[in-house]
Amino acid sequence: MTGQAHVIVLGNEKGGAGKSTAAMHLFVALARAGHRVGALDLDLRQQSFFRYLQNREALGQRVGKPLLMPERITISASRAALREQAAEEERAALAGAIAQLSETCGFVVVDTPGAVTTLSEAAHVAADTLITPINDSLVDFDLLGRVDPATGKVTGPSIYAEMVWSARQRRAASGRLPMDWVVLRNRISMLESRNKRKVGKVIEELSRRIGFRIAPGFSERVIFRELFLNGLTLLDLKQGGAISITMSHVAARQEVRDMVKALNLPGVDALV
Repeated sequence: MTGQAHVIVLGNEKGGAGKSTAAMHLFVALARAGHRVGALDLDLRQQSFFRYLQNREALGQRVGKPLLMPERITISASRAALREQAAEEERAALAGAIAQLSETCGFVVVDTPGAVTTLSEAAHVAADTLITPINDSLVDFDLLGRVDPATGKVTGPSIYAEMVWSARQRRAASGRLPMDWVVLRNRISMLESRNKRKVGKVIEELSRRIGFRIAPGFSERVIFRELFLNGLTLLDLKQGGAISITMSHVAARQEVRDMVKALNLPGVDALV
């Protein structure tokens, strides 16, 4: 394979929004569609994405049938004493890992920590598609922009949104194609509510102001915790028979398909 893989980065500055869950489901969706996928986990402390993959690998060994797995490269923090030197080494390590995975993979899925780090910032610059999952509440909306509590109007972008803007500028300066920024609305209530309508209104207003697309995410479901322990996703529940499938799981699986379809990734036409 020649050229650079399409880099998909899962990023925001808050934990618990579902970055690793989305990264894992996206990997399996792409793999089941016939694509070779590389994986990077830049959360050097928690490594939730890679731990998810390790659980998957262990399940495959237990049932005697290897499951679909991505090509993984582990990146370590620089040990350089000087901050600038450390930052330069980490940026180079990320660029090298993406280049190496691009030799065999069409896509590279990158999970990032819920904090600003050198690696996280570099990943945002490298992102062809940036996916920002947020929980569907005004509290989590603060990740994207500031809202006037009296009027409900958006008063400006957040620090994270400004970081994404900076990443876009750096991409443009290097002659790369524009980033496609997609915000996933996770844990959307099944019931109509005042908060749901209000969040929808302000997020649409901000999407026009700072340039991101809105895509459907995942509902709040207990199944996601069980899936993590077994290394499975909603797209391969039948593997190993570890979890019984219910109608709720079927509906959740459709959410995954809708999410991947909304991303409009190059060469991804259908999901199995």
